[in-house]
Amino acid sequence: MRDIEDTFPHTPATAEVGVDPGLRRYMIAIYNKVALGLALAGALAYATANVPILRDLLFRAAPEGGAGAYHLTFLGGCVAIAPILVLLLSSRPLRRATAFSTGAVYWTVVSLFGAAMGVLVLSFTGLSVATTFAISAAAFGALSLVGYTTRRELTSFGAFLTVGLAGLVGALVLNLVLHSPALAFVTNAVGAFVFAGLIAFDTQRLRRVYEQLAGDEVALDVASNFGALALFINFLNLFQFLLAMGSGEQR
Repeated sequence: MRDIEDTFPHTPATAEVGVDPGLRRYMIAIYNKVALGLALAGALAYATANVPILRDLLFRAAPEGGAGAYHLTFLGGCVAIAPILVLLLSSRPLRRATAFSTGAVYWTVVSLFGAAMGVLVLSFTGLSVATTFAISAAAFGALSLVGYTTRRELTSFGAFLTVGLAGLVGALVLNLVLHSPALAFVTNAVGAFVFAGLIAFDTQRLRRVYEQLAGDEVALDVASNFGALALFINFLNLFQFLLAMGSGEQR
């Protein structure tokens, strides 16, 4: 994911906060895509959790006494990791990106994530999912506003978060073996912090991208798809880590 974001290089934080109609249209386009992506992902999660044939293909009930109400089947696991494969396989071709190709990648990733999220709908109560989503949305709005308005350069903070993300992945893999509740709680807390920080960092980075590409509508269309993809993934991970950390009540 970070390779795809690097398609558009970082630029120093020099511009002051101001009203720019082009910047406003660009950011609104990004947020609209994120909102529509979340709506699609939510609809697909609901469908895969409630349509029996889809539910049985993707999920299975956990054994009695096991963690969680439902687990992924083999096909469900393939769907869950498919977005990562799509991003890895498309990263090099997307260096010659068009608005159509980046849009196709965005909606493909959104759809795959949404289908796999049905396991959350099955494993947590509707109230806990809705409450955690509302908390995540409020945090997303506040953090994105900070990233948009701050005059402080966040590049070094972003590098720190990227290192933290690598460590987080390692800890998650390790806990697949250890099954430690304490380590799970720590990784969930760290994950929520990392993706909260990435929301602010990526928002500032997307503003810098606009400052670099202002006037090139084709490049800005491509950048808005990349931006929506980054923010969608950040939001989704923040939501999932908060839900797993204890905000959500399991069925």
